[in-house]
Amino acid sequence: MHCSLRAFLLAAGLLPAATALPALAQGIESSSGGAPEFDIVRAHVASEGDAVVFRMSVSGAAGSSKPTPSGQVAGSSVFSYVWPTSIDSGQVGFESGQGILALAVTAHPDFDDTPREDEDGNARADDDGGLWHSHWVVLVEDDACGPGALKVRDIPEGAKPKLPETWPGLPILIDSPGYPPAIGDSVVEVRVPGAAIGAARGASYDAVTAALRVNADMHAPLLCVVDVFDVASGDLSLPGRIE
Repeated sequence: MHCSLRAFLLAAGLLPAATALPALAQGIESSSGGAPEFDIVRAHVASEGDAVVFRMSVSGAAGSSKPTPSGQVAGSSVFSYVWPTSIDSGQVGFESGQGILALAVTAHPDFDDTPREDEDGNARADDDGGLWHSHWVVLVEDDACGPGALKVRDIPEGAKPKLPETWPGLPILIDSPGYPPAIGDSVVEVRVPGAAIGAARGASYDAVTAALRVNADMHAPLLCVVDVFDVASGDLSLPGRIE
């Protein structure tokens, strides 16, 4: 299942639409189907105290499936729980207007993209990419990933865009902010400090479970969305609204 960037932009209010869907303030209920650990039942994003809490409930054991290690980065897989939002990329340290800003909880046993957490004395192993961890990513459309498919936006060689301080050094618009995901039973949850994203209240969101793949040639597009397991709204219309 490929996801059109235009659908994201329409839903986020960044392109004109003939009919605007109403935003849901109480989360997104999702119909069942697919692998239970990636079958979204409900998604909810809300301000709680000084944090913005991203939650996703699935019908099975959340986080119970991870990619099989391939022994190399090129061609390796990434499994993810993702909240696409209408929050501007500039609010988390990228340049403004770069694409669809999404919070992602990922696992990928073939590479480590949280180097600062290791350097800060976190008790994770050197190959801690195989543990569930969080990222901000900027998603854009690229037909090189498949017709209408999405990728994490590449940084062209020689370009020096604005990047968050916790950018892990990969040539894509990704951040490793170190927000630990809480995964238990059927729920994935990430608490993001409200000060880290500014005015998030009222922004739109959706929820997606997906697999991504690193390009076998290690060239742009470096990281493509290759399989969407489930979409909470069913059509990536970003119907949720951060309370």
